[in-house]
Amino acid sequence: MSSRHEPATCLADILENVDRINTYVLDMDRESLGRDGRTRDAVERCLERICEAAFRLGDQAVILMPDQPWRDIRGMGNRLRHGYDRISLAVIWNAITEELPALRADVAEALERLTSP
Repeated sequence: MSSRHEPATCLADILENVDRINTYVLDMDRESLGRDGRTRDAVERCLERICEAAFRLGDQAVILMPDQPWRDIRGMGNRLRHGYDRISLAVIWNAITEELPALRADVAEALERLTSP
């Protein structure tokens, strides 16, 4: 596996993109995100990166964070890339508000374990 796909790099990518999303949607609700196409585009792109990093983690994802729904996370990436015209705002908003906080916490913990001496 190349250094580009090292677990720590993938985890750092996930954290960075979750934090970007949180910055983008700060002080927004679902309806305001729906009206702001530029922000929705940015959020969806960050979600794609998160899903790709999850894919790159491979089996390490389950080993490092067994409580995350990795199949669903990777599947969302496929839906964003191939079914982009059928992704509802509700799905995006649910991912932001319900799924990303727990993912971020688990990823931060796993990254800490990997990078601590």
